[in-house]
Amino acid sequence: MSLGKNIQHLRKQKKITQEQLAEIMSVSRQTVSRWEADEIVPELSKLTALSDTFSCKLDSLVREDMTAMEEIYSEISLKRVPAFKMARYVMITPNPEDDVQAYLKGWAKRSGLLNVKPDAMLIGWDFPFVPPELKNRFHLWGYVAAYVLPEGFETSCPGVEFADQKEADYAVITIYDPFAAAFERIPNAYKRILNFLQANGFREKPRDDILSCFEHVYEKDGMTCMDVYIHVDSVSKTDSFTNFS
Repeated sequence: MSLGKNIQHLRKQKKITQEQLAEIMSVSRQTVSRWEADEIVPELSKLTALSDTFSCKLDSLVREDMTAMEEIYSEISLKRVPAFKMARYVMITPNPEDDVQAYLKGWAKRSGLLNVKPDAMLIGWDFPFVPPELKNRFHLWGYVAAYVLPEGFETSCPGVEFADQKEADYAVITIYDPFAAAFERIPNAYKRILNFLQANGFREKPRDDILSCFEHVYEKDGMTCMDVYIHVDSVSKTDSFTNFS
């Protein structure tokens, strides 16, 4: 673990220079440089200010190797997702994610969707409206899965709900091999995005007609990846655009 490397890593993640961090911390640029080189250790008041600036826990800043996470997570990007139509379904079971995806894949075959677009995008998100009694007594959870439908696709096959998603802006992170430690890596991805939004002045923007968050699992170069999307206020600088059609 290196405190200096953590400071440098978080500074670059926040996209600020040593001069800018020095101004925030009321120190010289040389002092920041010496912090990052591990030549000197910031005093406690500065460590507290650094943790506030970077929206991280003081213990994590001092004790953890925050750069090691780069092998698991990509950098966070801002993406404008075009409007799309989806076919979705929800299940409440002990294993809802697997169950609802299996159901929806069966629907996609019956409806002819996979004949039209074999690589149709399958997304999902937690279903929050499960009563506590079902969770605590019966260990039941809810999950929604949805296929993003290609433009012009029509079907009379029953068994799903069709819905429209408007164009929206999202903060996105990729998790590499997410199911190697799913209960740690996936929640941490959401936490990293929220910390990024707070540190950079963005905020979540809940709306009834737009998904507040969703996940997309896919294979790339022989590795399972998961993209996590969280809806944010409109962004003036969108560094990439995602086409789901």
